[in-house]
Amino acid sequence: MRKLGMMIGALCLSAGAAFADPVEGTWKTEPGDTGGYLHVNVYGCGDAICGVIRNAYDKSGAAQPGYEHLNKRMLWDMQAEGGGQYGDGKIWAPDRGKTYNSKMSLNGNTLTVEGCVAVFCRGQTWTRVQ
Repeated sequence: MRKLGMMIGALCLSAGAAFADPVEGTWKTEPGDTGGYLHVNVYGCGDAICGVIRNAYDKSGAAQPGYEHLNKRMLWDMQAEGGGQYGDGKIWAPDRGKTYNSKMSLNGNTLTVEGCVAVFCRGQTWTRVQ
């Protein structure tokens, strides 16, 4: 009986890698200075989490197909730390054109994303679209 329990436990652990990370999906950013927002597709890339800008919207919610940063990488090298925490990643801020050290915290259908330089950080809370 003990061997059976150990085999089931080992099988569950090895199968865990085959499942998608709970942070994967499409996320809506907070509105920027102009009131527009983005949809960012967050996905597994190797052993890390990455994110790409898939859609842009103006303050009225109208799609902006000509947005210059569509399909640009926004998150990369994000490492799952357990308990809905992610760290050691990078985030590119389209409004500043700069890259920051980043961490994220997942809580249900909200994702808190922060970018930091030294001790100065700024962040947003994103909501799950799908």
